[in-house]
Amino acid sequence: MVTPSMHFSESPEDPFALGRGASAVLDVHGTVVGWSTRAQELLGYSAKEVIGRSWRELLVDARDLPVARTVVVDAVRTGGWFGVLPVRHHDGRRVEMGFRARAVTRDGDSQEWVLVGAPAAEVIAWQRDRALLDGLYRRSPIGLVVHGPDMRVIRVNRAVEKASGVPAEAPVGRLPREFMLAEDARHEEERVRHVLETGEPLIFTEQSARALHDPGRERIVSVSAFRMEDPSGRVLGVAETIWDVTDRHRAQRRLALLNEASARIGTSLDVTQTARELAAVAANGLADYCSVDLLKPVTLGDEPASIASGPLLRAALSPPEHRVPFQEGDVVPLLPDSPQARCLTERRPILDRLLSLRPEWYAMDRRRVEIALGLGVHSLIVVPLVARGLVLGLVSLWRVSHSEPFEDDDAAVAQELSSRAAVCIDNARRFTQQQSAALTLQRSLLPIAASDLPAVETACRYLPASGEPGIGGDWFDVIPLSGARIALVVGDVVGHGIHAAASMGRLRAAVRTLASLDLEPDEVVARLDDLVSLLATELEGNTDGNGSAIEQILGATCVYAVYDPVSRRCSMARAGHPAPMLTTPDGQVTVLDLPPGPPLGLGGLPFETYDLDFPEGSLLTLYTDGLLEARNSDIDGALEHLRACLTHSTHPLDGICHAVVEALLPKECVPIDDIALLIARTRVLPAENVATWQLPLEATAAALARELTTAKLTEWGLEELTFTTELVASELVTNTYRYATGPVTLRLIRTHCLTCEVSDASHTSPHLRRALSTDEGGRGLFLVAQLTERWGTRYSHEGKTVWTEQPLPHA
Repeated sequence: MVTPSMHFSESPEDPFALGRGASAVLDVHGTVVGWSTRAQELLGYSAKEVIGRSWRELLVDARDLPVARTVVVDAVRTGGWFGVLPVRHHDGRRVEMGFRARAVTRDGDSQEWVLVGAPAAEVIAWQRDRALLDGLYRRSPIGLVVHGPDMRVIRVNRAVEKASGVPAEAPVGRLPREFMLAEDARHEEERVRHVLETGEPLIFTEQSARALHDPGRERIVSVSAFRMEDPSGRVLGVAETIWDVTDRHRAQRRLALLNEASARIGTSLDVTQTARELAAVAANGLADYCSVDLLKPVTLGDEPASIASGPLLRAALSPPEHRVPFQEGDVVPLLPDSPQARCLTERRPILDRLLSLRPEWYAMDRRRVEIALGLGVHSLIVVPLVARGLVLGLVSLWRVSHSEPFEDDDAAVAQELSSRAAVCIDNARRFTQQQSAALTLQRSLLPIAASDLPAVETACRYLPASGEPGIGGDWFDVIPLSGARIALVVGDVVGHGIHAAASMGRLRAAVRTLASLDLEPDEVVARLDDLVSLLATELEGNTDGNGSAIEQILGATCVYAVYDPVSRRCSMARAGHPAPMLTTPDGQVTVLDLPPGPPLGLGGLPFETYDLDFPEGSLLTLYTDGLLEARNSDIDGALEHLRACLTHSTHPLDGICHAVVEALLPKECVPIDDIALLIARTRVLPAENVATWQLPLEATAAALARELTTAKLTEWGLEELTFTTELVASELVTNTYRYATGPVTLRLIRTHCLTCEVSDASHTSPHLRRALSTDEGGRGLFLVAQLTERWGTRYSHEGKTVWTEQPLPHA
């Protein structure tokens, strides 16, 4: 009998395939009616030896008969059987064979059994491979996608179906671009094409795999791919194994975000800038929008209350969005039922995964709800900013449109991010508080310079340091002196902060006190140097003294100048300070060659006075080193810019100051040190406003002084001051006659006040005292003090001058 051509699998490895398996045909009685050549090769029986005989008698050993009977019963009951059964070889040995049996009905309702067999080892191996292949498609947690040579999907397993939410048959016959987002599909097709063309496998390549039906859902997969070929080398397609690593990718991204936050948040000690850095980092890796709202005291540098309350100010919004109802700088109201209010009250993160599904969301401000829905907002995290147990504000993170809702892990990252940022914001707040206190102290100690004085016209600029160094100790002062003279001073204390500002205040007060004594500039600086040494010793001896305070007051610098509008002479001295600049009326700028002198408190070298006559309308410019160091620390370049600005000596002084600041401190430059700038335009008193007489040292000098004074006041139209002025002049000249020596000089000066001066060659100091009723004298200076607004004594190398001042009648 001819064996029928039958096969049960298309797999070339199938042991039951045609040409590989042994086949036999049995009738309903178990008699062999067909026997193949392959059966003869495997069992050793020829067709003549087996056809017509019972298979049990021929092939089954006696000890295996119970098993054979069970197999027959099962096959008859089910209409088929598959398994392993031991059979007897022609040489008598037992051979394990795998069989597949199936009942076949022939014409005439006759039934036969078709058996296909193969060595048991081959069958078991084939079954194992089939089980593995079945597991890959049905039970494997790793995705499997098979592409054909045209890159269209042939088959996907259930892991891909489960991960994508799309039935396994949906992508079959389609290109990746037909079911993936365009950008992701392009990368996928490029990789598949590369494997198809080169045969080079891909191993663990991570890529985005977002589906068209759910574009907002992030999906990152790790792909390995290899090319499939048949035994002849024909390319059959590409197989990809896909492992969903979205969770791992998100965890790595969150760690990277926290690492980035450490580098990008807190780069400055500015509260608002730090809030903007926080918002930018959060919006870049965690949310679509981020707003940072701070309690108002925090923005001012003050410490917030232990119980968070009061209005919130929007410090940052990233990315900028004009449709958001509250922009940076706006007051953000707290609605009682809002997540923000709950966050501040409970001091914990609030996670609203799906805002649109929460009824209390609609109970809030309708305007805010409509704008939020218009932006596509659907998920929210609100995190408090807490540092040192104090709530500074809160951070609101929003996701919109197709972004996935926030998860618990996102809330944990947001809390960690906000905790780190809160420390930076609090540091910036505390720095702002200290800087504000120092600036307030410093500004309270700086003068309001008079812009219009008889001797000079002045303009000034003071710019505090910005950023981490804090407020410095630069100062300036314009001090009116007797005889219409003016003292100009600029100084710089080493260091920054409150101690520097306090040291500056002490030095400025000392300079004013010394200036009131009408000392020569070198004497003023020398006594200031002594004072600084004493203060440093005092601080050093104080057990509670601050080391930085000692360093700051030691090494301070200053320049002190006195200008006389009558003689046009300017006397200057400096202690380690940058030399002043002189601009003549024709625009020539010169750096004055003043003897430098050591910084204050260092001692060891004398200070010298530098005298120079100024043409009327000259500019004298005093400044601190911060002005020259502001422009990239290029001192020479800064000096050239300063010279160029000062050449326009006839321009308004305020405009010159503005030009200097603009040139030496561009907008992009942040001053790291305080800047003090003082510019004075010199004036000369007209000769008709000054009257000077030499008087003899005789008893008649007082009468002559009265006569001269009366005549000059009448000439000036100041008859109202005649009585008091001739009395003052008479008393001062009389004192000179009685107690002094040398020539006597009487001088009247008319400016905004009337100045009367009497000079002699003596250095004795006049004293004001209250005379007794029985005393015959001693009332002269008392009368002078009562009749004038101010009076005093100044000394020079030639002697002393007693001066008085009276306001003019029209003043």
